[in-house]
Amino acid sequence: MPKLETKGNHLEIDGKRVLKGWESFSGWYWFGVEKVESDPGMWFGLVQGFEDEWGYFSEAELKSNRMIWKIKACDLPIAGRRQ
Repeated sequence: MPKLETKGNHLEIDGKRVLKGWESFSGWYWFGVEKVESDPGMWFGLVQGFEDEWGYFSEAELKSNRMIWKIKACDLPIAGRRQ
């Protein structure tokens, strides 16, 4: 289980700083910790869906869904499901 921690004014997951995050009405979260250099629209990070898992996801796909929105920078340190 990945560990989400608030560190000062940012969020870290397993020691990796979250650069960008999104959430949805369904309760899913996407946390980007690394932008893919070869494809600027792709991110590597944690997805909290039915299960928590690390993987790649497309920012364009997230933006195209009206049920998903970007988490404000001020809210990112406290975002996500934590145990």
